[in-house]
Amino acid sequence: MSRTIAIVGGTGPEGMGLALRWARAGEVIRIGSRDAQRAAEAASQISARTGASAQVTGMENAAAVSGADVVVLAVPFSAHAATLKGLKTSFRPGTILIDTTVPLATAVGGSPTKTLGVWQGSVAQQAAELVPKEVIVAAAFHQVSAVLLDSDKDVDCDSIICTDDERARQVASELAAKIPGVRAINGGRLENARIVEQITAVLIAINIKYKVHSAGLRITGLPI
Repeated sequence: MSRTIAIVGGTGPEGMGLALRWARAGEVIRIGSRDAQRAAEAASQISARTGASAQVTGMENAAAVSGADVVVLAVPFSAHAATLKGLKTSFRPGTILIDTTVPLATAVGGSPTKTLGVWQGSVAQQAAELVPKEVIVAAAFHQVSAVLLDSDKDVDCDSIICTDDERARQVASELAAKIPGVRAINGGRLENARIVEQITAVLIAINIKYKVHSAGLRITGLPI
């Protein structure tokens, strides 16, 4: 099934990596950015790597979100609240918002191996408060390496999906399965995102320790 996916923050490493993988899988991708020209340039780069059949366009964030079936938020935590407040009127009812944001302390000039407390419990729960009530929020793709996404290699990592809505979980799981090597893991309710988000800081510390950019997370012992 093909759907229109808007990636807000789509010119950053994670956003572009996800866009590349889903474009290869035949999804219709809109790269969103505060700068429409920058978004168009990113879309052109992805199209050059995926071939003429790819459906990738770039536009300003609000235009990308308008009418999209799925919106993926891949922005730094420092821009999270302001971005969603600015897009509130652009979402259509029933849109699924997949939040990949992690509250890294870099948002306040701190270390990427530390996280900040979020009043709502998690960044994803903050997102749920900021978007219209008709928008369905899921948290996913926090631990998927941007470096691996930008390569031709399989991505050796699971994506733990937290949401209160089963349709959103199904869509996020389908998108995870379209990235070779990624498995979708049911992480329970959206409130569990507070735990999943924290794991990213640990993986960053591991990457630094071992001088790599590809450390991921695998959940073992499951019948999948």
